[in-house]
Amino acid sequence: MPVISATREPLCSVSLLTWCPVLKVHSQASGHNPSSAPLRRSQSSTPKVKKSVSSRIHEAVKAIALCHNVTPVYEARAGVTGETEFAEADQDFSDENRTYQASSPDEVALVRWTESVGLTLVSRDLASMQLKTPSGQVLTYCILQMFPFTSESKRMGIIVRDESTAEITFYMKGADVAMSTIVQYNDWLEEECGNMAREGLRTLVVAKRTLTEEQYQDFESRYSQAKLSIHDRTLKVAAVVESLEREMELLCLTGVEDQLQADVRPTLEMLRNAGIKIWMLTGDKLETATCIAKSSHLVSRTQDIHIFRPVTNRGEAHLELNAFRRKHDCALVISGDSLEVCLRYYEHELVELACQCPAVVCCRCSPTQKAHIVTLLRQHTRKRTCAIGDGGNDVSMIQAADCGIGIEGKEGKQASLAADFSITQFRHIGRLLMVHGRNSYKRSAALGQFVMHRGLIISTMQAVFSSVFYFASVPLYQGFLMVGYATIYTMFPVFSLVLDQDVKPEMAILYPELYKDLTKGRSLSFKTFLIWVLISIYQGGILMYGALVLFEAEFVHVVAISFTALILTELLMVALTVRTWHWLMVVAEFLSLGCYVASLAFLNEYFGIGRVSFGAFLDVAFITTVTFLWKVSAITVVSCLPLYVLKYLKRKLSPPSYSKLSS
Repeated sequence: MPVISATREPLCSVSLLTWCPVLKVHSQASGHNPSSAPLRRSQSSTPKVKKSVSSRIHEAVKAIALCHNVTPVYEARAGVTGETEFAEADQDFSDENRTYQASSPDEVALVRWTESVGLTLVSRDLASMQLKTPSGQVLTYCILQMFPFTSESKRMGIIVRDESTAEITFYMKGADVAMSTIVQYNDWLEEECGNMAREGLRTLVVAKRTLTEEQYQDFESRYSQAKLSIHDRTLKVAAVVESLEREMELLCLTGVEDQLQADVRPTLEMLRNAGIKIWMLTGDKLETATCIAKSSHLVSRTQDIHIFRPVTNRGEAHLELNAFRRKHDCALVISGDSLEVCLRYYEHELVELACQCPAVVCCRCSPTQKAHIVTLLRQHTRKRTCAIGDGGNDVSMIQAADCGIGIEGKEGKQASLAADFSITQFRHIGRLLMVHGRNSYKRSAALGQFVMHRGLIISTMQAVFSSVFYFASVPLYQGFLMVGYATIYTMFPVFSLVLDQDVKPEMAILYPELYKDLTKGRSLSFKTFLIWVLISIYQGGILMYGALVLFEAEFVHVVAISFTALILTELLMVALTVRTWHWLMVVAEFLSLGCYVASLAFLNEYFGIGRVSFGAFLDVAFITTVTFLWKVSAITVVSCLPLYVLKYLKRKLSPPSYSKLSS
């Protein structure tokens, strides 16, 4: 039951939408009665100066250009191989040679958008950054403090000082959930966030606060003291930062479109046809997650969707679960907060109902919640989980799953480095599971069973030999025969089974329903284990008893006949199992048989039973006679022919699903 998250690739600035509140402010001033607004709006005692449209837009663009962690990078000039001290002189600072690096592609998209409207980030270091205006003027800002984004706070901030005016400004941007309580009262933020989310855009709220020199010095002293604390340092630092996050001026709301990668829709359709349950775990808003689930066809546009209402206590969770239980064949959309409450009181009921849904979308999930959901699915369903992600917030989920797949893209390499498999496109998951995963499972099952069969059959022969001769502690095969049986005589054919395949890769991708057979576990189970145990006991008994019955006057012929029949039986069993022959399989079969025949010339003394006490040696003339050949052939046919007949009858009466395609 794979858990899939973060399968989208952000676009550049061309798909960026920015909403400036000036239009809302204008309409509010002309058509809304100020007296009807809540009292919170008039709490500020300082008189507000009405800003013009151009000044508001300028402030919004400047805030987006300053509040980020993006660094511009310039490549060295072509053909220059200078030393380290000449690296700066060798760089080309033209606009065409500039690229941006950041931990999030959304940050790069926002900076590229500000560049497209005329405010360009030209340089940045730990202490300052420079912006270039359309007129060519360079604005320098000193970075006083930097508060990086975290999954807990859901926002980031920066304090900068304008070198030209010495003005200190605190800029902050983050999710609307975190920023709605920080910014000053407004009547349009929630509505516009919902509108953008329904279009599938990832929204960020941008705000600012102007600080005086005294206010900043007071904050810096308290902030430095909090960072030097020994006990509860994190809480104290957060409390000092939160003292700045009060009544901030709302500047704008940005929306970045996350474009689906190529072939995401057919890949998800392929996974569903293969019997794989798909859950989407994301940190986006509910409306954004629902829009993306529909655009990727994870949820059909005509399919019923049950949106789990926000719940805060046990009673609300019980009522919502009852409402959800009455619906059938509908997709579930639930937020992380509601999921946390339901799992606290009704963990088993929720997981049982959710697993029956055709698709599940969990929005507003933290990295810890993603890993917790994967762990719950493993515990409750007892099935294998596969977590797929492309960002650093998916690492915990990937490591919690049975199989982790990391997508190496614009989000960075954190997910791919922490995963079991790394791919570059989401569409590659189809081939990874339908072809490589399916073949790996079937080949591993065949190889494991054959290794067991190879060891158990010779153990059965030794047991039969010892029981016939009153459990004498005499080995059936001496020295190098045992080593050769485990290596050059049988190793190459057995391990060549890793090249076997039942259908071609194109057929496995075209018919993903073949993958459903793997979920039944019929290729490797207790039933197949017992079948191979019975086969090994049957063949070991036939080989040993046949050699004892057919030997003539000299007992040493038992070893020659039984060991030769054993090698031939093992080679024929490999041929019986192979479904599609590979040229290396044929080479392995004849190479092993040739090595055995060649070794008879210089290993004849090993075919005796207790050669020191009995003085028995292999009679070369005997193995070239017709008697030896027909006895070995008879024993081999009796041990293998019934299995061939049973396999033929089973294939005719109950053919496997792939037989129709292979024929």
